Amino acid sequence: MRANVLLSATLLLAAALANPVPAHSQAKPAAQSAAARATFAGGCFWCMEEAFDKVPGVVATVSGYMGGKLKSPTYEQVSTGRTGHAEVVQVEYDPAKVSYAKLVEVFWRNVDPTQKDAQFCDYGSQYRSGIFFHDEEQKRVAEASRVALQTTKPFRGEIVSEITRAAEFYPAEGYHQDYYRKNPARYKFYKSGCGREARLQQLWGKSGG
Repeated sequence: MRANVLLSATLLLAAALANPVPAHSQAKPAAQSAAARATFAGGCFWCMEEAFDKVPGVVATVSGYMGGKLKSPTYEQVSTGRTGHAEVVQVEYDPAKVSYAKLVEVFWRNVDPTQKDAQFCDYGSQYRSGIFFHDEEQKRVAEASRVALQTTKPFRGEIVSEITRAAEFYPAEGYHQDYYRKNPARYKFYKSGCGREARLQQLWGKSGG
């Protein structure tokens, strides 16, 4: 019996040595520590994930909730509009490849900044648009971009998008993550029916969306 145990242990050790941890797994912690974080609210988080995933230098996007008082809220609770949370997308990005200022520009081009407590066909404070800054430099960049936009905007209407300090982020349920990829037909039907692309082009021209 003891001989069998020793043989099994020897075989397991040999298998481990023959199959080392992949190099990319070993490098992952370093890559994560190099990434910076940004958070934006732009109505339906499915659509904001799609917009930021297209940006070179963006490492990952996660849909979730921020800005409310209830801890660990569910989608059903947030969707009532009574928890104070907004649907947001948290963006991890490589500052060596894309600047925070560029991400803020992408944000503006993918929202209707003239809608208060709504975005496109979705109404309620949970769909408000805004920038949640994580530090003073992000705050400075966000506020400067809003001031510049006030003078250069190609549309009428007051800019009502909020600029607020980031609070605790709660990831949304799994079925919301990468929804536009997992359910492309349903996603396109929603996005088209909501008039999102049409309104963005009306606001921003061909650069919208």
